[in-house]
Amino acid sequence: MPLNAGVQLHKSGLLFTSKQSLSTWEKVGADLFSFADSSTWWIADWLVYGESAFHDRYEEAVKRTSLSYQTLRNYTWVARRFPLQRRRQALSFSHHLEVVALERPEQDYWLRRAEELGWSRNKLRGEVRGSLLARQGEIVPQPRAGRAEVGDDNADTIEPASKTAPGGAGPTPESRQLHLYLSAEDLARVERAAKNERTPVEAWAAEMLRRAAAES
Repeated sequence: MPLNAGVQLHKSGLLFTSKQSLSTWEKVGADLFSFADSSTWWIADWLVYGESAFHDRYEEAVKRTSLSYQTLRNYTWVARRFPLQRRRQALSFSHHLEVVALERPEQDYWLRRAEELGWSRNKLRGEVRGSLLARQGEIVPQPRAGRAEVGDDNADTIEPASKTAPGGAGPTPESRQLHLYLSAEDLARVERAAKNERTPVEAWAAEMLRRAAAES
């Protein structure tokens, strides 16, 4: 990675060997952040290739990396959902990760907004969650029960929040109701997970289902 004169990049650190101007220091930082983000995409694409080309030997190889299994799964999930031609160069890998569970029209809408308005990853996350919360009126939860039998009107009901991408970005698949039958213990566990994400339980469950479908 080329850096300015007076700056040395080592495996274990960065060394300034001469005085830097503010503008030069800022450029070095911009180069470093760009390199770090690109390396995430490179690792993600490396994982996807290994998974498809080497199958059983792939898992042994990734065990020797320093990243957690969940991090590696997230990398491959984002890389598969966003092929190279769909990635926005002005946005980070983390921006793409924030919208990876959405349908494609919504992904494109939010990434376009983030690029045009210069949103940070956290700003994009807040806008997406805010939009989801604003659409909660379309989710119709039924009264909860510890365990419900099929056909029981007291079962939890989850309905996707929107039939159309925000901002008129295009239609998403027609919404349908999905009835989930959970034990009291399982329901409590789901509610705790949603609370940790500061997301309504219905929205959290819908997102988890989308993720599972995307990885299958």
